[in-house]
Amino acid sequence: MIESCGLKVQPGRIFARKVRRQDWSESWKKYFKTVEIGRALMIKPSWSKQRPRKGQAVVVLDPGLSFGTGQHPTTLFCLQQLVGARTPGRPQSLLDIGTGSGILAIAAAKLGYTPVQAFDFDSVAVAVAARNAIRNGVQEAVVIRRRDLTKLAVQSNTKYQVICANLADDLLIAEGDKILNRLDSKGRLILAGILKTQFAGVRTTFENRGLSLVASRTEGEWQSGAFLRG
Repeated sequence: MIESCGLKVQPGRIFARKVRRQDWSESWKKYFKTVEIGRALMIKPSWSKQRPRKGQAVVVLDPGLSFGTGQHPTTLFCLQQLVGARTPGRPQSLLDIGTGSGILAIAAAKLGYTPVQAFDFDSVAVAVAARNAIRNGVQEAVVIRRRDLTKLAVQSNTKYQVICANLADDLLIAEGDKILNRLDSKGRLILAGILKTQFAGVRTTFENRGLSLVASRTEGEWQSGAFLRG
């Protein structure tokens, strides 16, 4: 035992062992699985050979610099809500706020939502989302822009039947009026990216503005919710 500055330091031991040879450039891929939302939608990485079911929309998306692969519970909730809210044969517009990888906007276009618009504050996310839209053949169906929610006008003449906002709770609360002024009079608002300890404050903010919570899911430290207006 060694005395140092009045502290007793116990000598440690170092062990070495051989590990099985792996191709680390490939082995990490096992953590990114294909995600299916019923028979309507499949999200899969490019290396997956899994084939979609008949009539199932497919989004091909690899993990990268921007958030959103369908693996995270908040993204998964939003995807499930998009599938559940879709009425085939009827035009439904969608706005994706904080688009990240573009996964929600791309999935919406694949499901038949139109028009679809998305924006993000991060220029890298906008570039990634644009590339993902091209890769999935929906670049003409999805408009992706760089915008800062905090600097948008409070009022908007354009309304959307569905709005997805996967954002932190403080931003959702502070910019609640801007978000709601872009929602149709009978629209659906899908909110995610919220810690479960902060969800009550977000819920109160939007219920006080006339919306009703119609679906919610808690997984781990996260809680998401869908609200209806009218």
